Amino acid sequence: MRDFTWGIAATGVIARTVGAAIVAEPGMRVGAVGSRNPERARALAAALGAESAYGSYERLCAHPAVDAIYVATPHTEHLRVAQAAIAAGKSVLCEKPLAATVGDAEKMVRMAREAGVFLMEAMWMRFNPLIRLIATDSRFGEIRSVQASFGFAMPYDPAHRLWAPELGGGALLDLGVYPFGLAQLLLGMPTGLRVTGSLAPSGVDAEAAGMLLYPGGRRAFVETSLLGNYPNQACVVGTQMRADIHAPFWAPERIVLTGPSKEPEEHVLDPADNGYAGELREVRAATAEGRTESSIMPLDESLAMLGLLADARRQIA
Repeated sequence: MRDFTWGIAATGVIARTVGAAIVAEPGMRVGAVGSRNPERARALAAALGAESAYGSYERLCAHPAVDAIYVATPHTEHLRVAQAAIAAGKSVLCEKPLAATVGDAEKMVRMAREAGVFLMEAMWMRFNPLIRLIATDSRFGEIRSVQASFGFAMPYDPAHRLWAPELGGGALLDLGVYPFGLAQLLLGMPTGLRVTGSLAPSGVDAEAAGMLLYPGGRRAFVETSLLGNYPNQACVVGTQMRADIHAPFWAPERIVLTGPSKEPEEHVLDPADNGYAGELREVRAATAEGRTESSIMPLDESLAMLGLLADARRQIA
């Protein structure tokens, strides 16, 4: 069987990182790279052993040998690139968040479903085996509390994508999607949301702290920030067991479970099973099986998360 072939849209840090993960995965390869800058496309293609480089995302998506497109552009470009890929019949792995707005994401999902093409948000946290262990281990009993933070001090520069509203900047979309996403994975969607935070001079959210409320008193406390260095750890408390997730909690290499016996149970990640590998394998499997959505990262949950983050942002404004 021939290798599963990827096209990579964009050439930034995450594109290079995931591209390297593709090359390292048995049975996969990068066949083409696309960018608005042809020179950067050629440079990344050469580094990843891809035979083709394009100065257009549309031409990348039309590449006949490509099975799937990995969208690594800024959030505001996700819709445009995904539409081109779906129109070309390519499976799509789109970097988180799925889109810059709920409306854009709804368009992407509607188009993919109508075309019968696979689409998935690249939420690598969900594919990390240690996170999946927590999500599926019945020994926790009922999960009562989730606490998670993701923040670092980022010098203010209105031209940088994290501070620029025209590029989908702000802490919530780029960083907050992880602590909010961990709560969503383990507790579902909240029935109440209370958020405080502050805005940057450019108008994007610089920081946010939220309490997510659930029936029966269950809750999640999440924090995200571009203004300070946070622990970037998480703690999950169930009625029978607790998980301490070491930093970075969205891509942990080590977790410690503590049950009624108080004896810690350590789990360590096999480097070959990092979250990038898991999401790449899911796209390949779904494409081979003719599935159009992932049960691990369902599209409706991606849409719900964007709605939740939008609600959080409105409370800060």
